[in-house]
Amino acid sequence: MGNLGQSIKKFAQNKNTVTVVGVILAIVVLYVAYNMRVKSAINPINVPYALKQINPGEQITEDMVGVKQIPPSMIDGADVYTNQGDVIDKYSAADSVIPEGSLFYERAVVEKEQLPANIILDYPKGYVLYNLAVDSTSTYGNSVYPGNYIDIYLKAVNKVTDETQLKEDDNKIMLGKLISNIKVLAVKDASGQPVFANMDEQRTPAMVVFAVPEEYYILLKKAEYLRTYDSTLILVPTNESLKDEPDDLEISSEMLKDWINRVTYWDENYE
Repeated sequence: MGNLGQSIKKFAQNKNTVTVVGVILAIVVLYVAYNMRVKSAINPINVPYALKQINPGEQITEDMVGVKQIPPSMIDGADVYTNQGDVIDKYSAADSVIPEGSLFYERAVVEKEQLPANIILDYPKGYVLYNLAVDSTSTYGNSVYPGNYIDIYLKAVNKVTDETQLKEDDNKIMLGKLISNIKVLAVKDASGQPVFANMDEQRTPAMVVFAVPEEYYILLKKAEYLRTYDSTLILVPTNESLKDEPDDLEISSEMLKDWINRVTYWDENYE
């Protein structure tokens, strides 16, 4: 053991030997690293691609997506999806056509909420879209999201300044729930962009969009356009979205409905 130790010590003290060994080790490391780099560049990887042409705004379904192998160098530096799950059930961007055989580039694949006309995909036949003006305060600090459920309350008061014309019910506030269980389809800013499409951007809500039967749409518009009365439609979030089966949309107060219809006019024959 003593002789072996002395031999190792002499070997380590020989500068020429150490230099040669260091060079050999450096060459080995470079060779291994080079081979690993080459293999990583040429070993094929699986990537999703389009089995058919996907038109602007079209949903990407599972039967539209195939998988093929390509060298990683082909997509080096490109924003390409490499996982099928990242593209299935998303949509082709409104300004993009994804050709048959094409890979899926990040700029061409978007969430439904990012489509300019995404709300037309969500509401039932026979319903009418309604756009309720809001701000950060009326949306509870920007806490109303697409898919949430809301109730609509009505506040109204017949303001009379002439004391000689004052009636018993004048200048009294009327407040009550008008419609229940409305599903929010979109929350947009003043330019029509979805508020929550990009969480890195601070967008201020200006409108909440939902759909109601035409009868309810007319009722809401009547309440909104009241001139004699100082009226306000108030949005109130609910916990309906937490239920497996949310309750049906419905009128909450026949009294308020009758009152609105009594103090307004609608020409049902107007086309």
